Amino acid sequence: MSILFTNVTAVTMDPAQPLLNSAYVSVEGTKIASVGTERPAGTFDRVVDCAGKVMMPGFVNTHTHIPMTLLRGYGGGHNLQSWLNDYIFPAEAKLDDRCVAAGTGLGLAEMIASGVTCIADMYMRTGVIAQQVLEAGISANLSCGGVYFGDPKDFSEDTCGDCRNQRALTEEWHNAGEGQIRVDASIHAEYTSSAPLWRWMADYAQAHGLRMHVHISETQSEHADSLARHGLTPIQALDRYGVWENGGIAAHCVYTTPGDWALMAAKGVSAAHNPYSNLKLGSGIAPVPAMLRAGVNVSLGTDGVSSHNSTDPFADLKLAAILHNGVARDPLAVTARQALEMATVNGARALGRTDTGVIAAGKTADLILVDFTAPNLIPCHDVEENLVFSAHGSNVVMNMARGKVIYENGTFLTLDLEKIRAEVEGYALPHMFGGKA
Repeated sequence: MSILFTNVTAVTMDPAQPLLNSAYVSVEGTKIASVGTERPAGTFDRVVDCAGKVMMPGFVNTHTHIPMTLLRGYGGGHNLQSWLNDYIFPAEAKLDDRCVAAGTGLGLAEMIASGVTCIADMYMRTGVIAQQVLEAGISANLSCGGVYFGDPKDFSEDTCGDCRNQRALTEEWHNAGEGQIRVDASIHAEYTSSAPLWRWMADYAQAHGLRMHVHISETQSEHADSLARHGLTPIQALDRYGVWENGGIAAHCVYTTPGDWALMAAKGVSAAHNPYSNLKLGSGIAPVPAMLRAGVNVSLGTDGVSSHNSTDPFADLKLAAILHNGVARDPLAVTARQALEMATVNGARALGRTDTGVIAAGKTADLILVDFTAPNLIPCHDVEENLVFSAHGSNVVMNMARGKVIYENGTFLTLDLEKIRAEVEGYALPHMFGGKA
């Protein structure tokens, strides 16, 4: 299908033409065909007048746990370890495929409605998530978050469940949907596994050309315990076993060090900054300005809804800017442009998807329209300032993923929201928590 967007005000994230006014953007199939101030020749299946709206690349959410939508607000008011061990892990033990499908559908609906077109998700029963994502239309890097709690000397790839899960996920889903789904290798964290799994996962990633996704230095105790065990930070300990040879995502990075940043910059490891989740759990504040100065690619993630309470990327976009400005007492510590880069082009780089995150000819048509006639976006003296500090997810009026409009003016075009609600309320919540949801 061919679509022409007219009267476009575009925040392109393309350094060659970062902000366009009165422009035209054409889409052919899954790709952006042209971007410019002159109308392209030819006829189009659909013409969309963008007057009063702003176009930008769809958000790339680089660290999520989508089915945890079912745990929104559950176990609040606790630190990470108490929250995980006393609330989250017991609830997750009751999940089945049907619950995961329902939670995934609900999470995808929330993200799509607020402008997300690409994610990196880490969770169990990952094949169920992959099927939901494929049908919803967004792109995703999926991983299972490998854990191993057994005695290291007893480790066997044949008996380790997450080795089997990694193999099955890769064989069935890697590059599904012409690359819509990509599989990442993954280790949940240094503290939930040990060296034999790190070596196996690193070798598997290198053999299959996979990137890596790991929780890194999210809390002070996690970081300190790794130093006590190995004399190394979590990211350095994993590096000893080849975990980062293909690059990937280090989620959180709250207590990472200059030595860690040098390693990350050299190995192509991106930091997934999750400011909202880290603050809600009392984990701390990642040193984002310092990481940027050290050459680390910093992206944005919402984390799971259980520790964020929403997947609205505008919340993290705004927080990523104002938080570090306040901490540094410097209004330029993280600029509006840098925050937008984290949410789009940097996120694409973190996932190894250099074909998205930018509005430019030849790139994948992952585009959103934001309604700038909404009261919270009037007046507009600076488009980027409004996007970062004023907008929120409900201002998104169109989401186009891979050249297909999947959400428009409050209507989901690839999801059945009523069916999802019925599954969440009628099955998933009673199954997990008992009684009437």
